[in-house]
Amino acid sequence: MLRSYKGIKPKLAEGVYVDTSSVLVGDITLGKDSSIWPLVAARGDVNYIKIGERTNVQDGSVLHLTRATKSNPKGYPLIIGDDVTIGHKVMLHGCTLGNRILVGMGAIVMDNVTVEDDVIIGGGALVPPNKTLESGHLYVGSPAKKSRPLSDDELAFLKISAQNYVQLKDEYLEEGQ
Repeated sequence: MLRSYKGIKPKLAEGVYVDTSSVLVGDITLGKDSSIWPLVAARGDVNYIKIGERTNVQDGSVLHLTRATKSNPKGYPLIIGDDVTIGHKVMLHGCTLGNRILVGMGAIVMDNVTVEDDVIIGGGALVPPNKTLESGHLYVGSPAKKSRPLSDDELAFLKISAQNYVQLKDEYLEEGQ
């Protein structure tokens, strides 16, 4: 369901799939060939959400942001790059994710976190506020810590994972869902 907030409705690029059980509210932009799967809740109400191309947000994930205040005049929007796979039941709040990232199931990424390109965040990880996750590494744990560099196969998988979801959403769209 796409809902307006203060006259602003989510904007969808060409080839986007949004499951009918998801709720997207307000200032949200989805890039070409991205997908939003069942029971995702995304609120672009007190700031904005921008999701890049070929990015997938899987079942039960929650996307939100941080309001602008006197001490934080811009707040923290939620910005997600291209070819990002966001696993089931992930919570993203007021953070910035680069390109070619996999966020494992049940992970939580908090306010003012920057995740550079080519990163895997392990399932169940908690990334506390104000952290930067460096490109080319696996992060695991609570709080999340750099575990090791990604292998060439893992780096290649980041794009493959995103492409698999482009194929899947195309199949859903072909069936008229």
